Amino acid sequence: MIDAYEDPGEPDSRGGARYLLWLVRRQPGRSLAGAVLGSVWMVLLAATPYLLSRAIDDGLEPGDYPALAGWTAALFAVGSFNAWLSIMRHRTMTRVRMDANFRTVKVIVGQAVRLGAALPRQVGAGEVVTIGVGDVQTISQSLTVVGPGVGAVVAYLVVAAVLLSVSPLIAAVVLLGIPLIVVLVGPLLTRLQGAETEYRNRQGVLTARIADLAGGLRVLNGLGGKGLFADAFHHDSQRLRRQGYRVGAVTSWVQALGIGLPTLFLAVVTWLAARLAAQGSITIGQLVSVYGYVAVLVGPVAFWVECGYQISRGLVSARRVVRFLQLEPLADTGTRDAPAGPAVLHDPESGVRIHPGHLTALASARPADAATVVDRLGRYAPSRATWDGIPLDEIELKQVRRRILVADHEADLFAGSLRDVLGAAAFRGAGNGATSHDEVADARQQAEAPSEAHLLKSIHAAVADDIVQGLPDNLASAIDPQARNLSGGQRQRVRLARALAADPEILLAVEPTSALDAHTEARVAQRLRAAREGRTTVVTTTSPLVLDRADTVHYLVDGKVAATGNHRDLLEAEPGYRALVARDAEETVR
Repeated sequence: MIDAYEDPGEPDSRGGARYLLWLVRRQPGRSLAGAVLGSVWMVLLAATPYLLSRAIDDGLEPGDYPALAGWTAALFAVGSFNAWLSIMRHRTMTRVRMDANFRTVKVIVGQAVRLGAALPRQVGAGEVVTIGVGDVQTISQSLTVVGPGVGAVVAYLVVAAVLLSVSPLIAAVVLLGIPLIVVLVGPLLTRLQGAETEYRNRQGVLTARIADLAGGLRVLNGLGGKGLFADAFHHDSQRLRRQGYRVGAVTSWVQALGIGLPTLFLAVVTWLAARLAAQGSITIGQLVSVYGYVAVLVGPVAFWVECGYQISRGLVSARRVVRFLQLEPLADTGTRDAPAGPAVLHDPESGVRIHPGHLTALASARPADAATVVDRLGRYAPSRATWDGIPLDEIELKQVRRRILVADHEADLFAGSLRDVLGAAAFRGAGNGATSHDEVADARQQAEAPSEAHLLKSIHAAVADDIVQGLPDNLASAIDPQARNLSGGQRQRVRLARALAADPEILLAVEPTSALDAHTEARVAQRLRAAREGRTTVVTTTSPLVLDRADTVHYLVDGKVAATGNHRDLLEAEPGYRALVARDAEETVR
């Protein structure tokens, strides 16, 4: 199977069927082994009726007990060997499915990393979760066709050929009847694809809504909108449930017909063989063998129907994966060099001007407006922002990323030791401009890891010393994904410490103290100013404790600068600013 660090290859994203075929081609040896083992296993199942008929005709009926014992021994040997083949077939196909599962996961994760900041702007979190949780498993299950599916075709052809030697009439019935069963089930599989597609789409929407509700529950409580959103979620979940019932109804018909029709067909062929035996056209042993052959064919037909069912679902999931793989990151059209030294950042749309070496604060009654300004200044959204008069979109992106860091208060925290979580900032920008996975890895290996003294300094500036001291192994302590083993305020300080450890020329921090108590927030404001002395720093906040430490405050109304000055001057001159800050101060006291 694919190794955790192995390159999964370049997926074929031209369509769902092509993607499934690509998964098969990535493991040709294992896929071929599954097909061979599945074919031999099913053919030997068909050999059992033949051996049984010979035991009856050559041994039991004439009373030749040595011949009967010989054919019985052969029957036992074939059965034992086929049992071993069944184990090997199942083991091989499990590896085929697991490889497809892990390979698809790696492809999806790699695409998510490639999209970077463009990911949340092009696809919802619910869609990604649905792909990672449900679609990946469905795709891997659909590869069952590689083994038992191929074996079913081979077994069908072999049994048809053997029946031809017994009775051309029975062979004709079998050759025509089995495809007729598959044709009857076909329209249901087409209907299943449509129902499954709609179900998956609605599931992605509902999953995204769950994530939005979880992230904004505190805000909804404050606005009194929790009940409204709960009703909307209940309505959507009921629609999803009804669609799930539709999928289940079609699935039940597919599975019922997959078992019922072959069984009915078995009865028809057995009746026809019994008539021929009564007429003397075939022997009793041949009658038994015909029954056995057709009984064996029930398995391949059921496999065909099951494979059709799995492929129908797999195509739906593969198309969703392909649509995700076809997304493109933000285009880097920049060709110009960044300013040689510290320079002014300017956002004409809001009127915000960031002077180098200053601590600047953006205060807005709507935090999203301030965050939007930061996105434009950090070049995470198209804008007319300039850096030293040069349009930011025209500057080479890797130069922007190396010198300007946007630190969001909800940025992801990956699992690992606390030292690794904080030290990951040192690799920011490493590998930019690399053209392959190996070049990125080499660039990051050559990047110098931050010293412990540097990390501790950043931790102190973020007032996170108590976090380190409270963990069992200090910096070596394990941090869960998204730092779930830390509180909300601790996670926020870890994110700030990580941003400070990167020591960027320009730091744009979104609400870096929103989850902190007043005492901790005051210390963070004081230490942040000292730690970033002489460096350009921008924070979005409405906290008077942070605003009072800023050199310049831009008061935003409807996303545009309404007033600029220091905190105390704005308190005296701007009633709106005064009301905003006073409200925040009251909430802090509560």
